[in-house]
Amino acid sequence: MDHSSVRASTAGPETGQLHVVLVLSAGSGGIGVHVRSLAQGLTAHGVKVTVCAPADSDALFGFSRTGAVFHPVEITATSGARSDATAIGELRRAFTSAGVVHAHGLRAGLLSDLALRTAGRLPGLRPETPLVVTFHHALLATGLERRLQRLMERRVARSADLVLGASSDLVARARELGATDARLGPVAAPPQAAGGLDRAAARAAVLPDEPDRPLVLAVGRLVPHKGFGLLLDATRELTGAPGPLVLLAGDGPQAAELRERVAAERLPVRLLGHRTDVPDLLAAADLVVISSRWEARSLVAQEALRAGVPLVVTAVGGIPELVGDAAVLVPAGDPAALARAVDGLLADPVRRAALAEAGPVQAETWPDEAATVAQVLSTYDELVQRA
Repeated sequence: MDHSSVRASTAGPETGQLHVVLVLSAGSGGIGVHVRSLAQGLTAHGVKVTVCAPADSDALFGFSRTGAVFHPVEITATSGARSDATAIGELRRAFTSAGVVHAHGLRAGLLSDLALRTAGRLPGLRPETPLVVTFHHALLATGLERRLQRLMERRVARSADLVLGASSDLVARARELGATDARLGPVAAPPQAAGGLDRAAARAAVLPDEPDRPLVLAVGRLVPHKGFGLLLDATRELTGAPGPLVLLAGDGPQAAELRERVAAERLPVRLLGHRTDVPDLLAAADLVVISSRWEARSLVAQEALRAGVPLVVTAVGGIPELVGDAAVLVPAGDPAALARAVDGLLADPVRRAALAEAGPVQAETWPDEAATVAQVLSTYDELVQRA
């Protein structure tokens, strides 16, 4: 598709560029990686990009190094009258001359919608600017928090000109909530940097005194929906000999709780904290485990399959369509089933070898970053022309 005519018709005579503002909130790990990928790809297509996110996220994800303008906006993970008002004011300023606003997640979508609805307060800010919202996560809260989130979810779904779901179940949910236009918008995992160690060296770095001990790797932010508590439950039921060591790489609010459990119950788990050497950890691992209560297009699953590391993963959200037959699927919330799958795979080198070969083949079926950016840019063009 030729995007030049759309850019010239929507960005004003001064620049001839389409201006896209990408918005995300605090605590957005995988979302931040995706937004960085979009920012880099869009700027390469000649699009002017502004990224609105909490100030510390630029150091973490490197948005400003993509060629995008970084506009710090403190969009907190939870609502607060004063903080929300400040964020909406900053978003209004960032949205000036925007051709499209693309928010990632419910909080970012809600505040972006409120900023656009009060567009008349600043010159150059148009209330008809198309709003795209990507749903990255299912709502897993309970009680009053769940009810409040569902109200926000409905408001955002109905306000957005387009809702993109990172998995098919999120698209169905948006339609159920009354979205006028909801489509699948897969999130591609950026290519994983090559590790600096081969398998022998990577294993020696982790287990210098136990070269034959199986290694099971789990990676992710230590938050409840990742199900790491269930993974600890499963380690108590592992029966293989020698028993595997579970490496848990990541940080987050559950870190202290999980560390206390590991120590109190003497579990075969080592918490590694935040790591930047995931490729080396993958090289060392005999298999990767994902125990989440829900995932859309898990970056860890994509990294494991691309690296040819056997994967055991809960059959939730978009995982089955993502991994196909290239991973072992287990029911969510069942530590015994998870333990049996891990034991069975560690005891079956032939099956592990077959999965190691199937992973990269399955990865070839996924859209890459270039295809993802092209798809998103095409939707921007469509929305701008419609507006």
